[in-house]
Amino acid sequence: MAGFSVPRYGPERSAWGRLTARDSMVRRLDWPLLGSAVALSFIGSLLVWSATRGRDSLTHGDPYYFLLRHALNTGIGMALMIGTIWLGHRTLRGAVPVLYGLSVVLVLIVLTPLGATVNGAHAWILLPGGFSLQPSEFTKITIILGMAMLLAARVDAGDQLYPDHRTVAKALGLAALPMAIVMGMPDLGSVMVMVVIVLGVLLASGAPNRWIFGLLGAGVAGAVAVWQLGLLDDYQIARFAAFANPALDPAGVGYNTNQARIAIGSGGLYGTGLFQGTQTTGQFVPEQQTDFVFTVAGEELGFLGAGLILVLLGIVLWRACRIARETTELYGTVVAAGIIAWFAFQSFENIGMTLGIMPVAGLPLPFVSYGGSSMFAVWVAIGLLQSIRVQRPITA
Repeated sequence: MAGFSVPRYGPERSAWGRLTARDSMVRRLDWPLLGSAVALSFIGSLLVWSATRGRDSLTHGDPYYFLLRHALNTGIGMALMIGTIWLGHRTLRGAVPVLYGLSVVLVLIVLTPLGATVNGAHAWILLPGGFSLQPSEFTKITIILGMAMLLAARVDAGDQLYPDHRTVAKALGLAALPMAIVMGMPDLGSVMVMVVIVLGVLLASGAPNRWIFGLLGAGVAGAVAVWQLGLLDDYQIARFAAFANPALDPAGVGYNTNQARIAIGSGGLYGTGLFQGTQTTGQFVPEQQTDFVFTVAGEELGFLGAGLILVLLGIVLWRACRIARETTELYGTVVAAGIIAWFAFQSFENIGMTLGIMPVAGLPLPFVSYGGSSMFAVWVAIGLLQSIRVQRPITA
């Protein structure tokens, strides 16, 4: 029996037409989506600046060091978005085998001596000039594109209403290889995001329900096996233990979460004011420019400022859902759904770990946290969403 209900897709539903002068690419862009992403990146630049300007050990004495690099990362990310829109998601569909192969090679390189360990995760490649690359961020995109290509091929051609069992099995196999490599780094946070992406893609594609429930069961069984076989590193086990019992080691593994909650709680409704947070200026919260950037918003901008970030993230997800619903090709719907699952879960996990309702998993807050690889990846995802909207078939 086919899975969750999705619209019938096929070439008979519409005729592809050229964009006229009145219906230009610029006019067809989703401006609320773009504006929300830009606003999040701008707010993120202020929060990153506040979190790092007084940390000479990180900034080498330059208080603008992280601000300028964050702005540079955002600029490069937006350029990648423009390039993605210009190429188009359907053009990239033909390049998926090359992109997938490249992403697998990059995550494999991390496991060689060229890889570097940051915060316990051996997930980085060091580049000249003090830059670094986290290939798992781009692997999220290639998993989405690769699974969408396989699941939508025969449906968009009009041969099937829904992906068959063989197609679903191939799509899962495609996702399993890079996920296994990333798990071996180990980068548990990225694997968690990838699992949610796979579920979102399968749900949107109309895959048979047995695959959905089977994957959920396999995930639970796999988590138990990983725990029982001792495949997690000590720092990962400690994080889960601290999540289960925050009072277990408040000066050790529970320190980050406890300090994060203190910072957010001290902000009140209006916050202490930008650059005025005592927890932030006192450098009590580690990794505050990356994983714990939301604590700066909670302390210095208060409930209203932190709430604005949630609203902007909500607009991004809402517009992405609208794009997924309005496209008339399954490929576009599945790509958009994978991005929605990615952004939604990663945002919830990042904010949740600062509030103590989720375990610390080392995931950045999309568009807000400092980090080149993550910033580039999320802006490429925005480019894919915009391309799906811009290249919608013009109804006959």
